[in-house]
Amino acid sequence: MKDWMKAIPESELATYKSAGFLTDMKIGARAALIVVDVTYGFTGFEGQTLEESIAEFGSACGPVSWVAVPKIAELIEMFRTRDLPIVFTNSNGTDVPFAGKATKSKRTKAPPPRHNDFPDAITPREGEWVLGKTKASAFFQTPLASYLVKNGVDTLVFCGVSTSGCVRASVVDGFSNGFCTFVVDECCFDRSQFAHSANLFDINAKYASVVSLDELAQLMPKAKSTDRAA
Repeated sequence: MKDWMKAIPESELATYKSAGFLTDMKIGARAALIVVDVTYGFTGFEGQTLEESIAEFGSACGPVSWVAVPKIAELIEMFRTRDLPIVFTNSNGTDVPFAGKATKSKRTKAPPPRHNDFPDAITPREGEWVLGKTKASAFFQTPLASYLVKNGVDTLVFCGVSTSGCVRASVVDGFSNGFCTFVVDECCFDRSQFAHSANLFDINAKYASVVSLDELAQLMPKAKSTDRAA
C-alpha cells in the first residue's frame, strides 16, 4: 500500500470501492504534462526549514518540496523524450497579484522577489509554455483548454503544489473539461501531509488515476529514439 493511502481507514476504502469509486483511467493517444506552480514561492529555497521557507515566502512548503523536485524533473524528462506538450504554471503577477487572490488566505503582502522563479532542476526550456494564472485552477479564465484541444491532447498528467489546492483544482477542471486525468503522487507536495494524503485519496476516487512515476512509465508510449542513420 502506498504511504499516502495508509492515512485512509480501511473501512472507508472498502466503502468507496463498494460504491464504484477508485476505478482506473486509461492513457489516451496524446498526453500533456501540467506542472502546477513549482516556483520558489511554493517551495522556498533548498536547505530551509518549513518555518524559514514560510517566513520568506508565506506560501512555501519547505523540505517536502525538495524531495519532490528531482522526481518532477524526472517526470518532465519523460515527456521531453517523447516530444509531448509540457505546460508550467505560475502566478500572473502582472495583472492580479497572486498573494491573497487564489485562496481565502489573509496574506496581503506583495510576492517577494523570486516568488515566480522556477528551481534550476525544472526550469522550462525554450518553447515550453509558462502559463500565468490568477486563481487556483490552471483552467480558470486561461486559454489552457483551447491550447490542449489545438494540440490534440486527450490526456493530462498533473504534478506540483499544493496537492490540496492548485493541483486539486486543476485536476477537477481538467476532468470536467473531458480529459483523461492522471496525478503522479510522489511529484506532488503540500505543506500538510494530512491534506496531501486525503486529497490524493479523493482525487483518485473521483477525478483521476493517482499513479507513481514507475506506474506512469509503464502506461506511457515508448520514448522517441534520438539515433540517426549515419
